[in-house]
Amino acid sequence: MLTQLKFLTAGESHGRGLLGILDGIPAGLEVSDNYIGLQLARRQMGHGRGGRMKIEKDWAEIWCGVRHGQTLGAPIGLIVRNKDWENWTKKMSVSPVNDEIKRVTLPRPGHADLAGVQKYGFDDIRNVLERSSARETTMRVALGSVCRKFIEDLGIQVGSRVTQIHNVKDKTAIPNGVAPNELSQIADASPVRCLDNKTEAGMINTIDEAKAAGDSVGGIFEVIATGLPYGLGSPMQWDRKLQAKISAMMMSVNAFKGVEIGGGTEGAKKLGSEIHDEIGWDGGKYTRNSNNAGGIEGGMSNAQPIVLRMAMKPIATLIKPLGSVDIETKEAKKAHKERTDSCAVPAASIIAESMLCFVLADTLLEKFGGDSIDQLKAHMKATAKY
Repeated sequence: MLTQLKFLTAGESHGRGLLGILDGIPAGLEVSDNYIGLQLARRQMGHGRGGRMKIEKDWAEIWCGVRHGQTLGAPIGLIVRNKDWENWTKKMSVSPVNDEIKRVTLPRPGHADLAGVQKYGFDDIRNVLERSSARETTMRVALGSVCRKFIEDLGIQVGSRVTQIHNVKDKTAIPNGVAPNELSQIADASPVRCLDNKTEAGMINTIDEAKAAGDSVGGIFEVIATGLPYGLGSPMQWDRKLQAKISAMMMSVNAFKGVEIGGGTEGAKKLGSEIHDEIGWDGGKYTRNSNNAGGIEGGMSNAQPIVLRMAMKPIATLIKPLGSVDIETKEAKKAHKERTDSCAVPAASIIAESMLCFVLADTLLEKFGGDSIDQLKAHMKATAKY
C-alpha cells in the first residue's frame, strides 16, 4: 500500500537480532540512534510486561544510509541485537548442530502456530513462532521512528493514549489544546498510558488479576495526528485512499483486531445530520465544529486531526495454557508455553503510532515529492493547503 517508501524487517525473536531497511526517505533529514532509542524505550513500557523486557534494552544501530547525522537519500539500514541470544545459540543456530533440540509440537490457540506448520509442512512450531512473535515490531518502531522524525520536521505530530484494558474504560476526553506529543508525554507517565488516575488504578488491578490467574487481557487505544495538509491520499483508486493505507498498515500487526476512524461504529447509530462535520469559513480558512470524520473524507486528509481507535486482542501465550493437540502424536494436551506478557496494550499504542508515521510520510512524499528535505519543504510551502 505504500508507494514512495519501502521497508523490510528480518530476524527471529530469539535469533541474533533484528534487521531493518527503510528506502525512500529524502536526503538531509537529521536523525540519530538516540532519537530512535527514545521510541524503542517507549515500546518497552507498560504494566503487565513479562520477563523479556528485563533482559532486552532495545537499541537500534544505524548501519547505513546516514552520514554525519543526516540521511543520504539511500536505503537506511538498522540492526537491533538480541541480548538474550547467548541463551539460544544452539536452539536458533543458523548452522546444523549435533545436539538434539527439543521440538515445539503443541500449538497455542490464537497464535500462528497451527496454521503456520500446516502451511509450511514443519514438524517444529518454533520455525513459525520465532518470526510471528511480536518481537518483530521492535524493528517496525525503529524504522517508524525515522518516519516520525521526517513528519515532525514538517510540523506533523503523532501521539496516543490507552482508553480501555479488558472491561475498564477511561472516558476522559483529551484536554483542549493538548498536542499529540504532549498527549504522549502525559500518557507515558502512566504505567498503563491512561489519562485518568482512578481508571489507571482499575486497569492495573485488572492486569494483576489476569496475571495471577495465568491469563491475559487486551484493550483499546487512541492514536491522533495533527498538522496535516489537505489532500493526503486520493479518492481516485481503492488502494490510494488514506483510510485504506492506514487500515492495511495497522492490521498488519498480528494482535490488532479492529480499527475505527473518527466516529467509527458509533456513527452507524446516528443520523447523517448528527455525524457529518459542518463546514464554516473564518475569513482565512475553512473550519469545522466537529471531527466525526476523524480527519479523513473521501479517502483524503481534510486538514483536521486524524483520530484512530485500535482494538488489541489478549496475548495468545498464556501462563496457564489452553487445550491443544500435539501435532506429532495427536494427543490432547495443554498448549506450549513461552515467556509472555499479561498485557501489552500500552506498548501496542506505541507500535500503532509508528505504523501511522509510515503512512503519513509516504503520502506526504506522494503528494509533494522531493529528493531532499529542503526540496520537499519548498514544494509544501508553495502548494500545501491547511
